[in-house]
Parts: sequence; C-alpha cells; structure tokens
Amino acid sequence: MNKSLLIQPNRLLRNLYPKAVWNLSRKEKTIYLTFDDGPIPELTEWILDELAKHKATATFFCVGQNIVKNKPVFERMVREGHQVANHTVTHIKGFKHSVAEYLLQANECRALVNNNLFRPPYGRMKRAQYKALLKQGFKIVMWDVITYDYENISPEACAHKAVKHTQNGSIVLFHDNIKAEANVKYALPLFLKHFSEKGFVFKGLTL
Repeated sequence: MNKSLLIQPNRLLRNLYPKAVWNLSRKEKTIYLTFDDGPIPELTEWILDELAKHKATATFFCVGQNIVKNKPVFERMVREGHQVANHTVTHIKGFKHSVAEYLLQANECRALVNNNLFRPPYGRMKRAQYKALLKQGFKIVMWDVITYDYENISPEACAHKAVKHTQNGSIVLFHDNIKAEANVKYALPLFLKHFSEKGFVFKGLTL
C-alpha cells in the first residue's frame, strides 16, 4: 500500500510508543492542528495568516536551527498565541544516532521552545531514545491524522483525506516546509473552512 494512504497510525505503531499522545478527547468538537519543520519565511507566515482568518490556534513543532535563523517568524507564532514545541535542532534521524546525541538535540531545542512537548522527526525513534526522553520529562506527541502533504500526491487528495479522517480530538499533522508548500496552500484553507462551518474549534496543545 502506498504510504500516502496510511493516514491514521495503525495499532503496531501506537504500541511502539504507548505513552505518546496520539489524540485527545473524542467528546469535544476540537481539532489540534500541528505543523512540523518550520519556522521558515513566507510559508509559515502564510499559515499564520490563514489560522488568523478562522481564529484558530495551532502547535508548531519547530526545528531549532530554523528558530535561530527565523526568529521574527518564531516570535510572531508566540505573540499570536500559538504553541511552539520541539522537533530537535537539526531534524535528526533517530535511527542513525546514539541516545546521547538524540537527547542533546532534544534538550537544546527544549531550551528554545521552553516546554516539554516533543515530536520525533520522521515520526520514528529508537525505543531506547523514546524511554530516555520520557525519563527526562518530555511529553511525546504523535498524531492520528497525517496529511502526507510533503509527498507526491495531488493537493485535492491531500485535502480530501485530511478532512475524511479527522474527528473530535484529532491531532492533525501538516508541514511548514518547502516540499509541502503546494499541498498545504490548497488543503489548509479548505480544511479550516470545512471544520469551522461544522462548529469545530482549533486549539494548541497544552499537555
């Protein structure tokens, strides 16, 4: 199966990281939009503009080196009430690095975002890295809907699948990186409009 169809994580993946947060309460009409890899000029700023149109707040899992390079964009996120969170300093691949190296990156980025929310780049990490993060107080956040906006899928397919699989309490993953730009710019406005009209609210993560 093409991974662009694997919108929701299966039980095996959830079982690898059982203490991670995959979704929140299904009782309320709340959606938790998340954006990985930024902040970057223009695209992240465009996303912030779109969120503002719907009075929506979101969580941005930021790469530390992008925070340093694009400080005004980062500061705008915070100023406008969005949650910022940790995606390591250089978008490190866990399977290619030691636990010590991984923790160093996580802790350096934690100092920049000033909270314990963490999402592993690529959505994968060694079990030993996962356990070490938990011991150091990190709150690991995954998702229950991934848009695959960075993949070679049509903007229409990206939007359709995101809308179809999102429900109460979903943590939805988009990206603010260049690879995802075309799909995000098509899908996000439709997504926000669709769920706003159905009475949903969009909140940042506070765990």
